[in-house]
Amino acid sequence: MGVEPDAAVGVGPDRAVDVESDVAVVGAGAAGLSLALRLARPPAGAHRVTAVLLAAPPGPFRAARRTWCYWEAGAGPYDEALTTSWQRLRVRSGDGRTVDAAIAPLRYKMLRSDAFEALVGREIAASPCVTRVEAVVDRVESARGGALVHARRADGGRVTVRARWVFDSRPPGRLPPARTTLLQHFRGWFVRTRRPVFDAATVELMDFRTPQPTHGLSFGYVLPTGPHEALVEYTEFSRRVLDRNAYDRALRHYTTRILGVGGHEVTACEQGVIPMTDADFPRQAAASVFRIGAAAGATRPATGYTFSAVQRQTRAVAAALHAGRRPLPPRAHSARSRLMDAVLLHALDHGRVDGPAFFTRLFTRVPAPRLLRFLDGRTSLPEDLSIGLHVPVTAILGSALALPFVPRRSSPAD
Repeated sequence: MGVEPDAAVGVGPDRAVDVESDVAVVGAGAAGLSLALRLARPPAGAHRVTAVLLAAPPGPFRAARRTWCYWEAGAGPYDEALTTSWQRLRVRSGDGRTVDAAIAPLRYKMLRSDAFEALVGREIAASPCVTRVEAVVDRVESARGGALVHARRADGGRVTVRARWVFDSRPPGRLPPARTTLLQHFRGWFVRTRRPVFDAATVELMDFRTPQPTHGLSFGYVLPTGPHEALVEYTEFSRRVLDRNAYDRALRHYTTRILGVGGHEVTACEQGVIPMTDADFPRQAAASVFRIGAAAGATRPATGYTFSAVQRQTRAVAAALHAGRRPLPPRAHSARSRLMDAVLLHALDHGRVDGPAFFTRLFTRVPAPRLLRFLDGRTSLPEDLSIGLHVPVTAILGSALALPFVPRRSSPAD
């Protein structure tokens, strides 16, 4: 059975609340929200499923606002919450050569986490199937016929959810052992300029005119929302994150010296770290407890993109639940994609390939829609082979031959 949305919040701090549900979804990031939304919108004739979404209350345990980008053809289910979208991308080499690419029929879409959360919140409020409870989950334990989720509210009260199935989207405390782990780490400024300087029709996907680090690669990333406004990010693929001052120095240099935006103000910031790893993420933690999202390997190892894979994974889980089947989340990426990414990560990490030259060459020689589908793991084997003709064969082959002899180790960044 379900529980009224405010029932777990409106009781006194000394009282524990027990909730029973078919499903407990732990965490309200991209994966948790996506699964809750799909369960709130059951298809006609579906097996009825009740769910509780456990979201951290405002405070230190709630994730900061963030931006998700993804591409899809035509209209999508979240279009009403988008900040904007584009049909042109640009890549710039280190020496300033420009590759402009139209990506129709695809659109590159920008979704802010607060807008997505508001959209899901409206759907949940109108659904008899899903309830949101604001509480921080302490632990999940197996129980007869399912699992128990133990959580605490902001007022100190306890909440226990008994569910047949639990889907945990929280990041793991430690990354699984891997042969290669790089970090995609970034800081972005939301910039408003005095004069119109941004091309509002085109995303600067990778601008390699940034100074390159000794190990790894860096690039600028610009998401324009108008002639005067954009999210401007500095991103690195490397083994170690920077301190805040280093990010801000890099952003200041990129914004003023490279982009030349002139007078501007920074209205907001965002920062993040995405593991790029060939680790094997377990999708099941106990008989009735599964992991979803980045915690289950949804992040594409060679690019850091996660949102589209989360949609595929949560769509499959919801379909299984609505059909009354065991809802083991599928692997987010095919074995072929994971192998190709493992080889590329090894090559990047060992300096076998020049990262800026590698990505610039791909965007120069491969039609952008096909390349984006490749990055999303949606290309066929013949298409993958055609893209492979444009990679540095000797370097990639060297990493492919070396990879089987590289032991898996825990990341020193953990």
